[in-house]
Amino acid sequence: MSIEDKRDQLIEELIPFEDHLERLTYVIDRAKDNPGLNEEYKIETFLIKGCVSQLWVFPSFADGKCHFQADSEASITKGTATLLCDLYSDESPEDIVRLEPDFLSEVGITQHLSPNRRNGLTGVREKIKAYAQMQLNKDS
Repeated sequence: MSIEDKRDQLIEELIPFEDHLERLTYVIDRAKDNPGLNEEYKIETFLIKGCVSQLWVFPSFADGKCHFQADSEASITKGTATLLCDLYSDESPEDIVRLEPDFLSEVGITQHLSPNRRNGLTGVREKIKAYAQMQLNKDS
């Protein structure tokens, strides 16, 4: 499945919710399904700056693909970060750098987040993109 297909699938999952509270409940449920990170990865290196709650994104790289895991003390934060990690995991660095997560605003996620949570989400995207760019730079 291409990264665009994964994005489209996430949109299809989120768009049917007419009420933003139902949509956020879905996001929180995704957070509950995410096992989170081991304590050894909840360190400053993986901490996302600018988020009101503690939020970590742990990147890894294997077989030409990037992988990302998120964890947070706050369910909404963990859920939205998990959406991005799910989208960008198992993808090439080129695809990650190229595809912006505009779908989150298309489906009404970002509009209903506090400014601090939006900052955290932006930080997740920046961390993911920077990691993918670092992998690209290693190859050149």
